[in-house]
Parts: sequence; C-alpha cells; structure tokens
Amino acid sequence: MDRFSLLLLLLSLLYLSPATSFRFPETRSPATQAQKLIRDLNLFPKHSVNILARHATNASFRATKIVEKPFRFPNFVDADGVSVEDLGHHAGYYQIQHSNDAQMFYFFFESRNNKNDPVVIWLTGGPGCSSELALFYENGPFKFGENLTLVWNEYGWDRASHLLYVDQPTGTGFSYSSDKSDIRHDEQGVSDDLYDFLQAFFAEHPELVDNDFYITGESYAGHYIPAFAARVHQGNKAKEGIHINLKGFAIGNGLTDPAIQYKAYTDYALDMGLIKESQYKRINLIVPVCEAAIKLCGTDGTVSCMAAYLVCNAIFSSIISITGNINYYDIRKECIGSLCYDFSDMETFLNKKSVREALGVGDIEFVSCSTSVYQALLMDWMRNLEVGIPGLLEDGIKLLVYAGEYDLICNWLGNSRWVHSMEWKGKEPFNASSEIPFEVDGREAGLLKNYGPLSFLKVHDAGHMVPMDQPKAALEMLKRWTEGSLKGTASETESLVSSI
Repeated sequence: MDRFSLLLLLLSLLYLSPATSFRFPETRSPATQAQKLIRDLNLFPKHSVNILARHATNASFRATKIVEKPFRFPNFVDADGVSVEDLGHHAGYYQIQHSNDAQMFYFFFESRNNKNDPVVIWLTGGPGCSSELALFYENGPFKFGENLTLVWNEYGWDRASHLLYVDQPTGTGFSYSSDKSDIRHDEQGVSDDLYDFLQAFFAEHPELVDNDFYITGESYAGHYIPAFAARVHQGNKAKEGIHINLKGFAIGNGLTDPAIQYKAYTDYALDMGLIKESQYKRINLIVPVCEAAIKLCGTDGTVSCMAAYLVCNAIFSSIISITGNINYYDIRKECIGSLCYDFSDMETFLNKKSVREALGVGDIEFVSCSTSVYQALLMDWMRNLEVGIPGLLEDGIKLLVYAGEYDLICNWLGNSRWVHSMEWKGKEPFNASSEIPFEVDGREAGLLKNYGPLSFLKVHDAGHMVPMDQPKAALEMLKRWTEGSLKGTASETESLVSSI
C-alpha cells in the first residue's frame, strides 16, 4: 500500500467509526483559504501574482544583477529638509540568478543609529504576503499618519539595525517574472534565491560585509527562516562567495514544526477558554490522523503533504467554527464581518503613481498577498523545518523564538513545545532552565527562557504581530538579542531613541 492510499484509509476510519459520532468540519479549499487570509486584512490585490509579459514594465531600472536607487516617499512629512542621501533609504531590484526572468524587489533602510549596527533582513509569511506589511505596520522606519502621510516610527527597528525587506517568493509585492516556472514550490528554491540576493546585496554594499547579520520574520516565515539560515551557513562553510557574517535568526509566531504545533491547537484553545472540554475531546479525534498524515509527508514534500494540509487544517477549522468571528491573530479581538485588520492604506499607498515613480517600479501593480504563491507552496506547508536547526545551534548560530501570548494561529504553546522537544546538545539544560522576566521600563513584558544560543520569549499583551502590538518591547528585544544581553539589563529604549 502506498503512502496516499494509507492516508485515505486513515481518513475513512475516522469518518466511519461509529464510536466517534464525529464529522469533519467543512475545510476550505486552499484557494478559498488563501483568499480569506487576504480579505481578513482588508487587502484586495488586483492580480493573484506578478507574472508580466517580458519587458512589459516601464520600470526606471531593469536589473541585470542588482540595481538600487536612493529615494524618499511622497507625503513623508517628517523628512522635510532632509536630503535623500541623508535619509539612507533605498529601493532596488535583483535579477534572480537561477531563474528564467525573475526580478526580486527590496527595500533597504540604513540604520538611524550607527553604521556599525547589524544588518537585519525581515521576511513576512502568508505564504505569499509582501514584507511591506511589516514595513508599514510593525517595525519599519515609518507608519501611516492621516491622509496617507508617513511619519517616523518611534520604535522602528532601524533604530538599532540596517533593515532589509524583501518581496519574496517571486510574484509577491513588486517582485515579478515573465515566466510562471519561476514561482517557487519549496524551501530549497526560496532559500537559494535569498542567498543569491544576499551575495549581490553585499557586493553592492561592501561597507556592510563585516557587520553582524541576522534573519528575522514571522508566521509562515517559520519555514523560510531556518531554511535560509541553513543556506547561508552552508554557503559560508563552502566558501561559495562573499562570507556573510551570520550571527543568528529569529522566528516570531512562526510555523516551523507542524506535527507538534497542530497538536497544540486544542490545548491552547481549551486553556484560553475558546472551547469546552467536550469540544476539545471531539476535535482531538482528528489529531492522530493529522500526525499520521504529517509523518507520511515527512521532509521531502510529496503528494501526501497536500492531504496533510487538508486533514490538519480541519483541527483549526473546527475551533474557528466554534469561536465564530474571533480574530485568530489576536483572540482578545473580534473580526467585524470578514475584516480582522485594516491594512488597506499600504495597498492604496504603494499603488499611487507618485509612489511607484519614487521607487522606480513603473507600472507594476503591488501584489500585497499572492494566492498563487500560497498555493504553490502547499506541498511545503507540512514539512518540518526544525530538522536543520540543531546543527546551526551547535555551530554557535543564535536562535530566538518569540510569540505573542494571544495569537491562536501560530500560538506560543505550540512554538514552546517544538523548541523544548528539539534534539540538540543543549536540550536538557535549556529545558531545565527557569523562566525569567523580560522587563522593559521596569515592567514585565514577557517571560524568557535561555541556554547558550537558544532563547524562547513569550511576549505579554501581544497577538500574532508582536512588533505591531508591543513595538517598544519588540525593539528592546531586537537590541538586547543582537547585543548578546537578552537576559540581562540593557539600556531603556527611550535612551536609545533620545540619543538619535
């Protein structure tokens, strides 16, 4: 019996067992689920993916390798009297080396603090959502004011680092191709593209080569980040090109080890009072089938991974069918209709002609979240990306896993469990270590566990998007972590801000 047949048998047993008297909830198709993800954020991209006719764009620069330009956003009210050069804001395209015609768009913001600050790249998940979501609503240099104006973000991560935001995978944001075969389907393709981009970026900015480098992001980037970190480390060891001074990687409310994290859904929902004990028991009947499906999927992305996606998401769907209009990114809030957040200002702003001219992207439409990229990665969804992390830790590469306590979809409990179950040389002392308060302004902003290169931080009063909900604590977290003082006493963020 092949893997897929075995999985179908398991499903049939669950459906037909008279002892359970349980029926699977109606599970949305991947296309419908992807569209709901986008609508929940009040986003309405014109296209499902940026696939353009060859040379159809009149962008002011077409990359042959990497091309970037300094720019200033229109309506940036706090930048009056500041030159483009002084701002240190750049937009660029990189022609992806191992592609047919893919162009990767990125933003680069120089640190407002010190030229020797670390270089930090941020990856937004989805999969298929542009990193500009974080740029404008979480940890970027600015945020929206009235009438689509931009003002400085007091707690932007450029207060402590040079910042890169990349529209990836291909087809997301302003990134595009003329060839559908450039759409990536697995972490190998995603991480190779990002590694090639870094090689080109540091060749363009040799003054930053010796700076510490950190990979960060959230949500489905819990897949991207470990794969990307492993790819950079592999390139360094093999001396493939420019040595990238990788010091660590951080995953915020991420999906990394699905087998452990999907099993944690019902426990988290019960602990938080979202479901009753009887409902908990009924939904947990799906868990063994989900675990078996993920095991069949393994780490190589076969057809059984699609079945695992459908089976395991029935656990999440069952909880949501009970909770109704709860915001699954932050269970303290409710969604009004289909609207859980309103990120529409970003989409409107980036599609303005004046903004596109400033960035040099021409007539390219901004794809806030791509349903096509989402579906292309379905075989990747249930893969376990924890497997490559122990080797990184044991080579001294730091990992910070942090999670807002009120997020359901990538909840802190599931993240804590995979971190604690990970087999590495420091597993026992890490698990035996005590939680200590993570304090900001003399108040407890979270609970921290740390041993050696591994840290786990449960962030108080935050949902899925920690830098949006707790911007000051998130900036302090980044600063202390990159300085190696996460569990010690660091200077207050106000001191950092006022000194700039």
